[in-house]
Amino acid sequence: MNAKKASAGLLLACVCGTAPLALANDPADTSNEVGESAHVQAFDLPQSAYLSEETRSVLRLHRALWAAAFNDSCGSLQRQDPARLAEIRKCQAAAFYASEIYRQVRERYPVSITYRRIGGVYSEIFTPGRGIGRKNQRRVLINLHGGGFLEGSRTVSHLESIPIAGVAHIKVISIDYRQAPEARFPAASEDVVAVYRELLKSYPPKNIGIYGCSAGGLLTAQTIAWLHKVHLPLPGAVGMFCMGATYTGQGDSSFIARAIEGAPADEFAKYFTYFEGTKPDDPLVYPVLSRTVLQVFPPSLLVTGTRDHAMSGVVYTHSRLAQLGVETELHVFEGLGHAFFYDPALPESREVYSLVSKFFDAHLGTQ
Repeated sequence: MNAKKASAGLLLACVCGTAPLALANDPADTSNEVGESAHVQAFDLPQSAYLSEETRSVLRLHRALWAAAFNDSCGSLQRQDPARLAEIRKCQAAAFYASEIYRQVRERYPVSITYRRIGGVYSEIFTPGRGIGRKNQRRVLINLHGGGFLEGSRTVSHLESIPIAGVAHIKVISIDYRQAPEARFPAASEDVVAVYRELLKSYPPKNIGIYGCSAGGLLTAQTIAWLHKVHLPLPGAVGMFCMGATYTGQGDSSFIARAIEGAPADEFAKYFTYFEGTKPDDPLVYPVLSRTVLQVFPPSLLVTGTRDHAMSGVVYTHSRLAQLGVETELHVFEGLGHAFFYDPALPESREVYSLVSKFFDAHLGTQ
């Protein structure tokens, strides 16, 4: 399974989530544990009984829509001729913009989209169609899109930015940060900080919020670590969704998600090529490792689902922040998976948009 198929597959299975759970086990072995590892017998995993009929209907009907919006027809970005990368990304964006999923999000949340370089970094600016709210005239949100540090710019960035701009009545700037296979860590962190420095010329730091899903959730945490390192003032609040301040391939949920998808055990390790050459104890890569970094975090909102392969990292990040006295909120949605709120038709998605809007409204400055 290549990285493109893995990312699309995990999104489809975790959002649509009816695949059987089959973990390898010797039928003759009736023991529950051997040493520190548990042997889990194969079983069928039904949809959660707690899901509403509306949610069940959306998950069932939208499976084909997700397959159309994120398909493999454009080719994989991994192990590809560098000369073709821009062409592949352009093809992916065209397919996404023509999809029903994108039509629905644009219809539900009218916004205007403009583009410019901020601090030398290409960025998308989402402005609510009904105007920026009175309290938000001097506020701004920075979105760091998901996509495994491989893709997601100018596609997934819209799914993360459009609903928030529309519901919160606030300007959202999504950064097209450098990714693999062309770039390696810390390219993305450097790009985010370059944009942040430029925004500090127009906004007080307390009036700036940063959030992202999946890779963008981890990059949000890495940004705080980087800002702390270079002694820049921290933003007023952050949101880490679909991933915490640590690597997604660790913890119970990553094993469960791999089993649901039938992905090989090293799938996540192969996916995150962006981190090749980094040290496993570097707090600029994995901020959850550093008490010094975590204790300076601004108020933090964390969101995940019980079928999210990154749930363990999100929950662990929340517990570490709480232990250090950081103001933090954790919301775990039953029966839903990675990046579930990318689908604007899910009632749980609308709940997330409202949570995000209220959280930043409560914690950003009004200066």
